[in-house]
Amino acid sequence: MRGNHLGPSEGLGLGEVFNNVSMPLGIDNLCSSQSIANMMLSLLAQVLAVTGVYVASPVLAPRCAAAPVVTVKNGSYVGVHNPTYNQDFFFGIRYAKPPIDDLRFRVPQSLNETWTEPRPATEPVPFCVGYGGDNAGKRMSEDCLYLQVVRPSGIDPSTPLPVAVWTHGGGLAMGGLDDQRYNASFIVQNSVEMCTPIMVASLAYRVSAWGFLSSEVTLKDGSTNLGFRDQRLALHWLQENIGAFGGAPEKVTIWGESAGGSSVGAHLLAYNGRDDKLFKGAIAQSGGPGIRFGVNDGSQAWNTSSREKAYNSVVTATGCTSSPNSLECLRALPFETLNAAINTTEQEGASFQPMIDHDFIAAYGSTQLNTGKFVHAPLLIGTNSDEGSSFAPRTPPCNTEEDFLGLLQTSNISSEAAQSISILYPDIPAIGIPSLKTFPYDPNSTLSQTLGKAYRRVRAYFGDLSMTLTRRAANHAWSLQNVNSFAYRWDVTIPSTAAGNGAGHFQEVAFVFDNTLGLGYAVNPFEGLGEAGKGLAKEMSRRWVAFVVGGKPTVGAVGGGSGVEWPVYDVLKGGGVGDGLLFDLEGAKVEEDSNRAEGMKWMWDHAEEVYGL
Repeated sequence: MRGNHLGPSEGLGLGEVFNNVSMPLGIDNLCSSQSIANMMLSLLAQVLAVTGVYVASPVLAPRCAAAPVVTVKNGSYVGVHNPTYNQDFFFGIRYAKPPIDDLRFRVPQSLNETWTEPRPATEPVPFCVGYGGDNAGKRMSEDCLYLQVVRPSGIDPSTPLPVAVWTHGGGLAMGGLDDQRYNASFIVQNSVEMCTPIMVASLAYRVSAWGFLSSEVTLKDGSTNLGFRDQRLALHWLQENIGAFGGAPEKVTIWGESAGGSSVGAHLLAYNGRDDKLFKGAIAQSGGPGIRFGVNDGSQAWNTSSREKAYNSVVTATGCTSSPNSLECLRALPFETLNAAINTTEQEGASFQPMIDHDFIAAYGSTQLNTGKFVHAPLLIGTNSDEGSSFAPRTPPCNTEEDFLGLLQTSNISSEAAQSISILYPDIPAIGIPSLKTFPYDPNSTLSQTLGKAYRRVRAYFGDLSMTLTRRAANHAWSLQNVNSFAYRWDVTIPSTAAGNGAGHFQEVAFVFDNTLGLGYAVNPFEGLGEAGKGLAKEMSRRWVAFVVGGKPTVGAVGGGSGVEWPVYDVLKGGGVGDGLLFDLEGAKVEEDSNRAEGMKWMWDHAEEVYGL
């Protein structure tokens, strides 16, 4: 889902090439030479402190390494070697035919071409066409179905590496590969230092109307949920080709945040939970298995009312209304005409979202979770404490019980349901968000005056509905099916965020990627957090690596973690909830997953009839 992401900037590159000191420590001998490496890094840190140069824990490498070459089923690609991190980068690896011309608004097609001359994979590719802050100032193109790979150099071909497959967020409306906030070098570097190296593949997919144009027309055409189908084809491509990069196709973990986390959830539920053996684990940050489609409106697709309006808006804006086949008319339009129409409808509030098509998306997510119709793979899933700061309505102000009931009913909740919710989400600041510890209650504060004195109540409800509800439901479903899952809550307030937002949406991303340099951010999220912030980033990043490698996100104190055991979520342990891990500036600690349990239980019990979830 789309939230208030910390603003992107062009930022820095992947790091300066380190030319003055080099030492050939590849993967094969890094761990056996760890003490030597540590001595060199300590000496290097002292030198850099004197010179004022900063490089984040590089694995030193020969200065003149050859450009890496891989041969996939279609042909060869030449990548880029980065000596600073002793890593290889491959940009712009095409996994599907360009979705242009007659392939616009169609299910992605596999590549059927081969080539003999090596192709360069040395430059980032354009974003898929999208609308929103993440795409601002970026190159964009309809021809965008690519992926990229970051791997450690010196891979032993006899020991293929686990693969983490990253899917970006952006509300399924924006985002792309060339985004330094998702720089994978640091987490790959952590994996090497842990002596459990991994590689990271990142994929692009169609967004907004280009990937999620949903209506009865697209349903009958078989052209639904195209962005998810793009991702699915990329996963199939990786199964066939990641071995050429030194990756292990049987050790793939899918991973995403926000809409990327919802994408991970979509693949766990896809085709009614069919396991196509595309991945062996899943990580979902602030997203997961369960999308709000809306209550059944009686249509063939169950849920197309709002989506039909968005489709018709595009058809009207492009003059395709009179065409006997509006979808074919849209396919034939010049890019500029169609892009302008979609952009206009986005600005007018149209939302292009997935739909239940009884194919890729077989049913409501609640139905599938409750009946065990999902891929039974280990799952790491969590949310941030104050997700509601991004997803709660900001107007009109909420001060009274009547105001709260009005907000609920304007979000298509019946008066009867609104009354139940009002009881379960009372106006008690101590149980709302952000926490009183984070932001003390002051009825005279600017925030209270702008959003209303009951804004904590509003944010608690909408944050739970948008994020925490499906996270907890997934943990419950996995537990009841005896499949391992791990829950977390992230609770750090970034100093540069607006007052009162607390630990909001997206803010954990820099920590998971261990991006302490703040690449891609307008303001480095680690400013003002000191060593505690950097230590938390190291711990989280390494726990994610441990999950990708072995399916269990526990890292010992020697490995850069707190040593706290992350418990498997067990809903039967007592109290109807399991335990998860809390991440804050004090490190990691086990906590019971019981926040607002009664309210979320009611929502899940009424997920389909009230929310279309």
